[in-house]
Amino acid sequence: MDQIIELIKGDITQLKVDAIVNAAKSSLLGGGGVDGAIHRAGGPQILEECRKIVARQGSCSTGDAVITSAGKLPARYVIHTVGPVWQGGSKGEPEKLASCYARSMELATAHGCRSIAFPNISTGIYGYPKEQAAKVAVEAVTAFLLDHPGQIDRVVFICFDQENYLHLAKIPGVHRPSTFDE
Repeated sequence: MDQIIELIKGDITQLKVDAIVNAAKSSLLGGGGVDGAIHRAGGPQILEECRKIVARQGSCSTGDAVITSAGKLPARYVIHTVGPVWQGGSKGEPEKLASCYARSMELATAHGCRSIAFPNISTGIYGYPKEQAAKVAVEAVTAFLLDHPGQIDRVVFICFDQENYLHLAKIPGVHRPSTFDE
């Protein structure tokens, strides 16, 4: 596998990649956390495109994803995916979370993206345990890259918080800059 899975700590709205992923609500109308940050930094164009998607198809289902332009962001696209709310792990949460990553990668490749950045999906107010979410994320991304060789060159996991960063840093195959103070 020639693709790089990279881990950095920072602000997803500042990243220069083809697509950034938004941990969205099913309404696609913005919210708190990373969702609110992306909508604020990207400007009203993203919300307008989300409204058009909702008018056309209704809300976005858990585990699914939709794509918009990135407005004022340095990325080309924003892929909005709806992660599962943690309910103990026996309500299909791992499969739905894995689907968020797979569907986002599918949309990215369908739009010619060679690089994509993911936040920590569902680990905020949705309560998904961070260590378990990290494993699901890396497994889903790795599986996609193996099944679709040469389609995406760079996947970035960008963490806003130290705890998510440290969980991802423990997983083999995830490259992290040696300059970050752990």
